[in-house]
Amino acid sequence: MYEDLLISALMGGATALVEYVSAHVATCLIPAFFIAGAMNALLHKEAITKYLGEKTPRYIAYPVAVVSGLLLAVCSCTILPLFAGIKKKGAGIGPAIAFLYTAPGTNILAVSLTWSVIGADFALSRITLSIIFAVIIGLVISMLFPEKRPPEVTPDAPIACACGSGEEAPTNQRNVVLFIASLVAVLFVGTWNIFMENTLEGIPLRFVILPFLVALVAIEAWKWFGQDERQMWLSETWDFMKKIFPLLFAGIFVAGVLTALLPENILGTYLGENTIMANFIAVLFGTFMYFPTLVEVPMAKMFLDLGMARGPLLAYVLADPVISLPSILVVRKFMGTKQTIVYVVLIVCFCTLAGFIYGSFV
Repeated sequence: MYEDLLISALMGGATALVEYVSAHVATCLIPAFFIAGAMNALLHKEAITKYLGEKTPRYIAYPVAVVSGLLLAVCSCTILPLFAGIKKKGAGIGPAIAFLYTAPGTNILAVSLTWSVIGADFALSRITLSIIFAVIIGLVISMLFPEKRPPEVTPDAPIACACGSGEEAPTNQRNVVLFIASLVAVLFVGTWNIFMENTLEGIPLRFVILPFLVALVAIEAWKWFGQDERQMWLSETWDFMKKIFPLLFAGIFVAGVLTALLPENILGTYLGENTIMANFIAVLFGTFMYFPTLVEVPMAKMFLDLGMARGPLLAYVLADPVISLPSILVVRKFMGTKQTIVYVVLIVCFCTLAGFIYGSFV
């Protein structure tokens, strides 16, 4: 009996890892790592701190972080290299967390799919609550763990730049922004299902567009940047990969093991009514039962058909894309243990309470 249980658990972990690697590493994580590397190696620190830094007014930093997240259809693991990149480059912890929360929780594709599959009221509740939670959690953590503000830069002090100096800096930085935009386009085409669902003479658009975008990135890197800058970009990308991949894969494996061990009838037994405990279990369920972004929507529809109450269902949808065992392990590396604990506890509490309140009115 125990041998069968152990084999089932190991097979569940291995299956989850293989499925994730085959479906997401090449088209999701790798572009995200290259984007993070480009931001850290090529983008001026002032370009990040101007809009997301601790000294940036909150009414600017948080809307920029939220809107940036809304445009990225990525899961809680793919967003990690981007979060690490902007944090390392000087973004304040509050806006960085708002960005980290928003992208997997409220991206346009996920909300649109939720609207069509589950309903408008559910989708509107999801996006509204996710944005509110992202801002509140960012504000709370930034107040609990204040960061040292960088020294003021006098107006006549020159800003150091790896790309050049004087009049060349704006042009070079414009090229950097365009280069990062090309990398983001690779990420979009690689992650949005619309590029797989639509075809050109029977070939999915993803396989038609991606080679041109990759070639464009290569040409831009060769024409716009010197050898040292390209080497720095690749070095930063590899550094992010070394730090994140091991923890990410370990977390996905453990999540797969836990998924295999959970009883099949747990949904109907514990989540069929709208209670605080049911919503709390749904949040924990969403944390351990890791699904990539957009996958949580058809899964939520299946859970609804299997008897899950709408309150716990919302709690699950609010939590599942945002936190998972893999993302918690990686976030801890960049935020520290105390900040990560507060981050996870706030998400669990907010999602549980939101699901209970929503379920009391529907």
